[in-house]
Amino acid sequence: MAKRDPNEESGPERTCAVTGFKGPPEAMLRFALSADGVVTPDLRRRLPGRGAWVRLNAATVRQAAAKQAFARAFRAPAKAAPDLAEEVDRLLEADALQFLSLVNKAGQATTGAAKVEAAIADGKVVALIHASDGGADGTDKLDRLFRRRNAAAAPPSINIFASRQLDLALGRTNVIHAALIAGAASSAFLAKAERLKQFRADAATPSTAGASSAGATADPSA
Repeated sequence: MAKRDPNEESGPERTCAVTGFKGPPEAMLRFALSADGVVTPDLRRRLPGRGAWVRLNAATVRQAAAKQAFARAFRAPAKAAPDLAEEVDRLLEADALQFLSLVNKAGQATTGAAKVEAAIADGKVVALIHASDGGADGTDKLDRLFRRRNAAAAPPSINIFASRQLDLALGRTNVIHAALIAGAASSAFLAKAERLKQFRADAATPSTAGASSAGATADPSA
C-alpha cells in the first residue's frame, strides 16, 4: 500500500514541510507553485494544484525558503524569494485590514476614546484596537476598563496596526483607539488579526520528534 502523502489536501490535518508539525489548516499557511515555478502564498487556500504547507510562523517560512523545503514538498523546482516571509506578513496584514474595513461598513466599529469608553460601559464591546504608535496612558486606561467589565472573558486587545493604517481601514482620521461590537464581521476580523499575531510571534517553532523536512514532505510512492 502506498504511503499517504502528507501534502495531500484532504482530512483534518496538514504537515509542515519544514518541521513535520501536524495541525489543522487554520494553524498553517498554504503555498502554491506558479506556472513558472515560483512559490506563491495562498492565504485563502484557493489556488489550483498541489499545495505545500508551512506552520503559521515567520521563522518557519524563512527556513522553508532557505532550505529548499518547497522543492521537496512540490517534488519540482521551486523558486522561493528570500523575502518570502516578509511578503506573507504584508499579505496577512492587508487581509486583516481589509476585514477591518468590512467591520466598519457593517457598523460594528466605534472610534475615539470617549466613545470607546461609553461602549465598554454599555457592555457592547468584544475587542479593543489601539494604534501601535499611540500613547500608553490611554491604552492602559481603556484596557483596564475593558478587563473590569469583562473579567470572566479576558477579551482581546489588538495593537499591531499603526494609526495611519487604522485611518484607512476605518475611513476616519487620527484613529488611536477603536472598539469592536459583536457581530459576524468583527469575529472574522479577529480571526484574521490573530493569524497575523501568530505569524509574527517570536516563540520557537516546535519540531516533531524524528521528523525531518525530507521525511515530512517527500513520498516517493505517490
